[in-house]
Amino acid sequence: MNLLIIGEDPPTASSLAAGLKGEGFDVTVIGDDDHPVETAGALNPCAVLFDTATRCERVFDTCRALRRMGRTEPMLVLSPHHGACHRARGLDAGADDYIAKPFQFDELVERLQAHLLHRSIAADARERLQVGRLLLDMRLRQAFFGNVHIRLTQREAELLAVLMRNANHPIGRDEIYDELWGVQPNTSLNVVDVYIGYLRSKFTDITRVGGPFIGTVRGRGFMLDMAGYKCAAR
Repeated sequence: MNLLIIGEDPPTASSLAAGLKGEGFDVTVIGDDDHPVETAGALNPCAVLFDTATRCERVFDTCRALRRMGRTEPMLVLSPHHGACHRARGLDAGADDYIAKPFQFDELVERLQAHLLHRSIAADARERLQVGRLLLDMRLRQAFFGNVHIRLTQREAELLAVLMRNANHPIGRDEIYDELWGVQPNTSLNVVDVYIGYLRSKFTDITRVGGPFIGTVRGRGFMLDMAGYKCAAR
């Protein structure tokens, strides 16, 4: 895991880097005037540590700029300022944590690992969707129901995710199109019907064992019916 330290005084930050390398991190140290936003974008670190002494405002500005770029990795500010005002301003700028100096190194490592774990759990939650016994793993592009599993293309997995988030409620063809295809040129609403057909054909084995099926609700669109085909047919 590559960790980026943005230090007001890089030589001082290097001692911190040495300790973190001992904890198994790959560490890159740069100065706070060495184009930190561009460096973070190129490096794509697992987390960013800001080691500051007097230039807190520069740190806060960099935090804001990174968040505006869409960066989601944990950002921790290490600062000699203990006041609640500084802490609040740091968190408001986008930092996940504000640690006042001096601090215990072991505590820093524990807090850093806690933030990384939280991000990992959140990422897993976004990649896995479950409704009843139906599980969709977006990374594997597979759906599971009991002992049955089906392989999906990326677009089929995205379509199933939309249906699962609206399980037992019809969702219109135009809503599905807007979410998955948006304003892509050379496509029409018919592409939704095509992919619904692909997904239905792959759902046969799941439906056969009593799992959900993809129904058509006249005038309203499509619906993932979690009751199962046999129950709905009664």
